[in-house]
Amino acid sequence: MSESYNNVPSTKPYLIRALYDWCVDNGFTPYLAVFVDASVGVPMQYVKNGEIVLNMSPEACQATQIENEFISFQARFGGIPQDIYVPVTHVMAIYARENGQGMSFPVQIEEAMPEDDQPKEKAPEGAKSKSHLKLVK
Repeated sequence: MSESYNNVPSTKPYLIRALYDWCVDNGFTPYLAVFVDASVGVPMQYVKNGEIVLNMSPEACQATQIENEFISFQARFGGIPQDIYVPVTHVMAIYARENGQGMSFPVQIEEAMPEDDQPKEKAPEGAKSKSHLKLVK
């Protein structure tokens, strides 16, 4: 394998942009599920169990940017305008509210958490954790 393949950007932001466009083009409401820690800029009173689901529809958001490293937009929460900032690494899923179609992504919590906040003990090798997401058909 050549060294040039080691520096290839992640496909994640490209897939997020494509699914966002697919939702908007087809009249669906794009929802973004996000793992929240100190690097995410969202109203914390709406965070539950370290996660938040954001409505990214053009009707609900202004100044939407989906870049390779981050997603940002302005939205109202309880009638109050808020600036939202989400690192792409923290996106758990993007999907259409109306039919659940979309894509989920693995989030490496150890990478997302500051080093001193990481769990001290790790699960045994090969142990699987149960996902909190459910399959919607």
